[in-house]
Amino acid sequence: MRMSEIDRAWEDVLAHARRLQGLSLRQLFDGDADRFARLSARLDDLVVDFSREKLDGPALEALIGLARAAGVEALRDAMAAGEPVNLTEGRAALHMALRGSVPAPEGDDPEGTLVRFLDFAEAVRAGRFAGAGGPFTHVINIGIGGSDLGPAMAARALAPDIDGPRPVFVSNVDGADFAEAAAGLDPARTLVIVSSKTFGTLETLANARLARDWLGAHAAGQMAAVSANVAACGQFGIPPERVFGFWDWVGGRYSVWSAIGLSLAIGIGAERFRAFLAGAAAMDRHFLTAPLARNLPVLLGLIGVWRRNAMGWPTVALIPYDHRLSRLPAYVQQLEMESNGKRVTRDGAPCAIATAPVIWGEPGTNAQHSFFQLLHQGTDIVPVDFIAAARPRAADPHHHDLLLANCLAQARALAFGRTEAEAAAAMAAAGEDPGRITRLAPHRTFPGDRPSTTIIHRQLDPFALGRLIALFEHRTFVQGAIWNVNSFDQWGVELGKETARSLIDAIGAGEAPDADQATRALIELVRELRR
Repeated sequence: MRMSEIDRAWEDVLAHARRLQGLSLRQLFDGDADRFARLSARLDDLVVDFSREKLDGPALEALIGLARAAGVEALRDAMAAGEPVNLTEGRAALHMALRGSVPAPEGDDPEGTLVRFLDFAEAVRAGRFAGAGGPFTHVINIGIGGSDLGPAMAARALAPDIDGPRPVFVSNVDGADFAEAAAGLDPARTLVIVSSKTFGTLETLANARLARDWLGAHAAGQMAAVSANVAACGQFGIPPERVFGFWDWVGGRYSVWSAIGLSLAIGIGAERFRAFLAGAAAMDRHFLTAPLARNLPVLLGLIGVWRRNAMGWPTVALIPYDHRLSRLPAYVQQLEMESNGKRVTRDGAPCAIATAPVIWGEPGTNAQHSFFQLLHQGTDIVPVDFIAAARPRAADPHHHDLLLANCLAQARALAFGRTEAEAAAAMAAAGEDPGRITRLAPHRTFPGDRPSTTIIHRQLDPFALGRLIALFEHRTFVQGAIWNVNSFDQWGVELGKETARSLIDAIGAGEAPDADQATRALIELVRELRR
């Protein structure tokens, strides 16, 4: 049977992977004095260094050929044009329209909605819209998934920019989450925002009722909503003038740019929120126009495909060397795993290749004293994405130098390691006993050859954060295009939610559930423990 263009492209990529398997990163660097220049790319102050990945120029060319064969450019342009790239739901994916990078569908007005919710944010900040006890001091945002992770991550990242009412986030249906968030807050000076596109999400509505009870007599005047279901908001007690909508062409995990970001906008103000959008728009323009070989999201997407499919590495650690980006790994985890964690292609056929890796991580330097032992000397290879800023914000410059030194040192140590001979020589130079050297040198040996990509920018501010998030959004799209999956649905979220609804009465009222024996036994155990 004649091989297709995409099959030939995959064969070419895998042939380069086989060629490179026997070469170490030490050898690749030793043989190429221009490796960093060749395997890094830049957009203004944002630099992506992938020279420590287990690839070279010819392999990168093969990956770019794969992107072309997979139709990445055509799919990108289709998304930007508003075509229904979300095939299973018949929807466009126009999150770029929220930052003005591409046109919105006729009749929809993202700029008008932006002005409306930013005007509300400014009214809250100025005290023109206030609580029963005076100007608001805090905003509780109630949501889950994309309605929580985006604004929660961004508010943490932009803490130095928050000069308005402080956002607090509640997502877990465990009542402890709301109790901890509300502890010490004054209900008379707290605004509650309920974020749910359908206003039907089980966990969000349960927490919204808890918040309404907590506000008590103040609830009618101190609740707002971000939802497309104005009628349901009204039934809950939130008037239409305090309901801010968004559209079905905005997926939850791509919605921080919409009114879902209202709590963030109240914290940082309209001007900084627009700078946040402008950063994302700058990355959009780059993604839509830069050639594949210098296109940062495309290059990061190709590196992800190389790791997952050519090298066979099923997981990636995302390590920001910035304490305020502590929620970024969770945000990217949802973005990539919910988008591309699929087992069938866009046409419903089983995927013939592995798709999304497991994304996880913690901020450095804490991570170094946690799981980096496994990264350096474990039996599995875990690629790492490092993120760092050249300049600190509201931090001691010397501390920031320590932070950067650790980031660069970890990338170097992972790549080049330390041979047993080098470990023995270092111990001998320190005056160690020969017998002890023989015994301990294997334990102090680091195999190296552990890949990483380093992302460095000037400073974390609203513009830089928006640009960084959009970089990961577009990387996710590129990988999904090459894997031929629909990156914009999330049917895998639904089954567990449906099953949970069927068990609520069984747990609460003692009804016998129509379930498997293990579930029935565990529910009976819960009843027994409650008695």
